[in-house]
Amino acid sequence: MEDLAPHPGDLDPIEKASHDELQALQLERLKWSLNHAYENVPLFKSRFDEKGVHPSDLNTLSDLAKFPFTTKADLRDQYPFGLFAVPRDKILRIHASSGTTGRPTVVGYTANDIEMWSHLVARSIRASGGRPGDIIHVAYGYGLFTGGLGAHYGAEKLGCTVVPVSGGMTERQVTLLQDLKPRIIMVTPSYLLSIIDEFRKQGIDPRDSSLAVGIFGAEPWTNAMRLEIEEAFDMHAVDIYGLSEILGPGVANECVETKDGLHIWEDHFYPEIIDPETGEVLPDGEVGELVFTTLTKEGLPMVRYRTRDLTRLLPGTARTMRRMEKVTGRSDDMIILRGVNVFPTQIEVQILKCDGLSPHFQIELGKLNRLDVMTVHVEAAPGSTSSDQRQASARELSHHIKSALGISAKIDVAEPGQVERSAGKAKRVVDNRSKK
Repeated sequence: MEDLAPHPGDLDPIEKASHDELQALQLERLKWSLNHAYENVPLFKSRFDEKGVHPSDLNTLSDLAKFPFTTKADLRDQYPFGLFAVPRDKILRIHASSGTTGRPTVVGYTANDIEMWSHLVARSIRASGGRPGDIIHVAYGYGLFTGGLGAHYGAEKLGCTVVPVSGGMTERQVTLLQDLKPRIIMVTPSYLLSIIDEFRKQGIDPRDSSLAVGIFGAEPWTNAMRLEIEEAFDMHAVDIYGLSEILGPGVANECVETKDGLHIWEDHFYPEIIDPETGEVLPDGEVGELVFTTLTKEGLPMVRYRTRDLTRLLPGTARTMRRMEKVTGRSDDMIILRGVNVFPTQIEVQILKCDGLSPHFQIELGKLNRLDVMTVHVEAAPGSTSSDQRQASARELSHHIKSALGISAKIDVAEPGQVERSAGKAKRVVDNRSKK
C-alpha cells in the first residue's frame, strides 16, 4: 500500500498547534457554548439551575465536571425541537435516528453548523489519505441517517468527485466501482463484506480494484477486521467516528500514516471519559464511557452528552489533538451471559481466527432450562462447506470463544449467504431471552 501521509502544509493550523494554544481555544469556545445552551434551551437552564451551576462558573476546562450530563433520553423527551437553541426557521437541515427503540432523536443544523460539519468531514477524509480531485464512492445510507449526506458534503468540501450511491443494490455497487474507478470508498465495514462477496461472485479479485482507501464508520469494528479488509482490497482501512447527537461522521478520525486511534477534532468537541456507573471523570488512559460537549454548534448544542461508547483517551501522535482508542463496544450493547460481560466485537475477533469461516455473523441469545445460552450463527468460508469442514470450524470457534472469553457457545455454521446481510449498520445481536 502506498504512503498517503498528507503534506504538513495541507493541515489546518490547529491540527499541529501547541497544547496551550488548543486548550486556550477550547476554554474560550466552551464558555460560549455553555452560555449559548443556558440562555436558549430551557432544559439546560433548568438542569444547570437544579445543580447550582452557571456558565460563569467555568474558569478552567476541568470545571466542566461540575455541569450535568445529557442523554439520548433527553432528546426523546424533548422531541422534536425542544433542544434547539435557535429559532426553528434558522435550522437548515434536520436528521433523525430510526427510532427503533422508541421516539426518534431529532437533530438540527444551522447554515454555520453544516459548514463546520462539511469542513470536519473534509479534514477527516484528508487525514485518511484523500486529496482534492479524488473520486469518492459513498455507500453510506442517504436520508435521515447522517452518514451519507455527511460524507457527501465533506467530500465536496475537500474538492473531491462524489458518487452518491447510498447502500443496497450490491451488484450495482461493484459495477460502479469497476467502471468509475474511485480511489476512496466510504461505507460501513459490515456492508463492505457484502461488497467483497459480490466481487468474488462476479469472478473479480477485489485487489485489482482502484480503491486505495476505505473510510469505515457507523458501527464498532476491530483491528482484526481491518487486516481482513486491507488484505482483501490491498487498501488502507481507516476508522471515522461520529454520532448524530454530536454532529454525525467527522467527530474523530484516524490518520492514515499511523492508524493508531482516532484523533478527536478537539477544536470543536471537548471529550471526557467517565466511570459509567458513578459518572466520575477518569484520567486519560483509563477505559470508560465517552462524553462529549460541543464547542461550536449553534442549532443543537450538547453539554456532557453520554455516548455509551467505551474507549479511552490517549495523547496525540500524528496530530496535537488527543486520540480515542478504537471503539469496540458500547455500554448498552454489552451482553451479560451468566455473569460474563461480552461484546460482539470480541466474538468477531475469534471468528477471524478461523480460516474455515467468513466474517458474517449474528449472535442469538436465548434460554434453556432457565439458563442463558448463546448461539453464534456464522458462515462457512467458500471452499470449506463440506459437513466435516463445517463441524471442524464449529469446534474450532467454540474452543476459541471458551478460551478467550470463558463462556460456552453453540456454533451454527451455515452455507455462504445464509447469515442476514445489511446495507447499513449490521444487527449483531438478537436477544430472545425475554420471549416466551
